[in-house]
Amino acid sequence: MSAKNNHTECGARLLSLFDAAVAAAHPNVCLPAHLPAPPPNGRIIIAGAGKAAAAMAAVAEQHYHARGVLDRVSGFTTAPHGTAEALLREHPHEHQRVIGVVSARHPAPDASGVKAAERTLALVRTAQADDLVLVLLSGGASALWPAPAAGLSLEAKTALTRGLLKSGADIYEMNTVRRHVSRIKGGRLRKATSARMLTLAISDVPGDDPATIGSGPTVPDATTLAEARAVLTRRGPRMRTLGLEIPAVVDAILSDAANETPKPDDPAFATAEYRIIATPAGSLAAAAREVRRYGYDVIDLGDSVTGEASAVAQAHARLALEARAAGRKVAILSGGELEVTVRNPKGRGGRSQEYALALAVAIAGTPGIASLAADTDGIDGGEGRVSDPAGAMVDWQTAGGPRHADAQKCLDNNDATTFFEAAGGLIVRGPTHTNVNDFRAILVDP
Repeated sequence: MSAKNNHTECGARLLSLFDAAVAAAHPNVCLPAHLPAPPPNGRIIIAGAGKAAAAMAAVAEQHYHARGVLDRVSGFTTAPHGTAEALLREHPHEHQRVIGVVSARHPAPDASGVKAAERTLALVRTAQADDLVLVLLSGGASALWPAPAAGLSLEAKTALTRGLLKSGADIYEMNTVRRHVSRIKGGRLRKATSARMLTLAISDVPGDDPATIGSGPTVPDATTLAEARAVLTRRGPRMRTLGLEIPAVVDAILSDAANETPKPDDPAFATAEYRIIATPAGSLAAAAREVRRYGYDVIDLGDSVTGEASAVAQAHARLALEARAAGRKVAILSGGELEVTVRNPKGRGGRSQEYALALAVAIAGTPGIASLAADTDGIDGGEGRVSDPAGAMVDWQTAGGPRHADAQKCLDNNDATTFFEAAGGLIVRGPTHTNVNDFRAILVDP
């Protein structure tokens, strides 16, 4: 596969693996079987947020309309800007009539997200004893439901979120802090009503921890204020080197016992059910089934791969080079959220593109190896624009020969997008309407 040609047989195979992983977690596939019937004497009140939220709302509406009970369903979900519009372009004859979709910014929260979170809390508080609150949750809900703690402005919360992202904080660190500076996360949405609650979640985190998916708005939180303070102590120095200060009010909030989250022994959770309906591991399994059809053996590294993107790429490249030297035809699959420590704030790209570029450098000049790295939500990059690439495909020629120096320079400057725009290989898909974290595949065929 040439770096400028994504339509060769190998490139098509890599894209088919990505498509299989995404399809396995699409709400059209994973949601309908779990949607509950309305309670005998009450309503279903739907609240939701995340990168899959627009599609989840559409699937739920179609499901209840087909069963003639849509008049007993109400509510809305919150999705990133542009995703509801993208869904409408894909399905122009379908639209939300009862279950609406509002838009907010991701990954940095905005005023629309604050309003959506406030409206969600108000909606859930209207639930009566005979009602069922149905929460449709997917990755991205943390940013889409900001609801800052009392005394914390949106601007300060945005600065905190951006600083943690830029410092290389992982999803667990991010959410430990966010749960403790919020009025909706860390089980607080559950505490907004005594009605029964069912959460249907698409997991985007390694291990599928409900407290981490969307910062756990409907489940108890086992982390503490002290742990949130420890994250800032650990990441603060890196933030300051990037010119990103921790707002002073955050220290005060994380030192106030009143901001501790509800814990597992809280009786409110006795009538709240949580069900995970799609996982990163399930998407990897779907890709493994697909690649076996092409005659590859599978090395599944799992859905919990973490670490610095460039370092992980180098380790995976060594596995690929060893397999090729041994004459093996294998597919090396992995998921999980990698980290990028930003050295150049002006660089463009995300963790998938950085991984792809680092791998391209490592395999340069060795035929028989090609790879794809992409975010399953269709957007790889810190700004979350729907026009951003999902990731990139590379092979032994991508960073070979005269391009090697440029590839290394762009890698050193966190500027993978600039390299791939010139060399080719970017995967541009737009929103996929789901999110099960990053997907990576390396095909080795001597």
